Amino acid sequence: MNTVIASPYPYPLPAKDSGSRVALVIIDMQRDFVEPGGFGAALGNKVEHLQKIVPTVAQLLKTFRELGLPVIHTREGHRPDLSDCPPAKKRRGDSTLRIGDPGPMGRILVLGEPGNDIVPVLRPEAGELVIDKPGKGAFYATNLQERLKELSITHLVFTGVTTEVCVQTSMREANDRGFECLLVEDGTESYFPEFKQATVGMIQSQGGIVGWVTTADRLIASLRQAYTGSTS
Repeated sequence: MNTVIASPYPYPLPAKDSGSRVALVIIDMQRDFVEPGGFGAALGNKVEHLQKIVPTVAQLLKTFRELGLPVIHTREGHRPDLSDCPPAKKRRGDSTLRIGDPGPMGRILVLGEPGNDIVPVLRPEAGELVIDKPGKGAFYATNLQERLKELSITHLVFTGVTTEVCVQTSMREANDRGFECLLVEDGTESYFPEFKQATVGMIQSQGGIVGWVTTADRLIASLRQAYTGSTS
């Protein structure tokens, strides 16, 4: 069996001819969260923390595409009329900018606005699954579970932002649904480094209560070995 060096112990990859598949999940790498001048920056966050993972996620994306493995992108956003946004979510926080308000890159967290788009270097290609989610988790009020079943996906590799909110929520949702979950530590980030480290610790605690943790280099080498017989 092919595995990835990971914590708390090696992560099993599905065999090439097993009928099961592993997919890359890229959570919410949206312009409004990652780019200078976006919603995240307008709230006073240091977006450079998030920007530093873009090259790593891009390399993972390139590898999955080269190997013909599925890729899933998510975007947090709401319909223009905000009918899928709970009033409590819109009210929450002490900010002058709220969901639906005009922001630096269009209306905040509204589908179709420039800021809601994924950063150009990670933009989805034709055929890649894009999940628009109204909540923090990728499974809530979406058809993600059904789509994963259609694609015979049993193993999910998580990247994206932010580690402690949408990434962790989606990973926990997936774990509860029986998926084998792997977090790429250098492929996820938070505006608050201490929050990321706490989340990474929680995920792999108690024998991997939520899943496994690895690095991009280890994952890429294992994927190439498992599906091409080469690590280069």
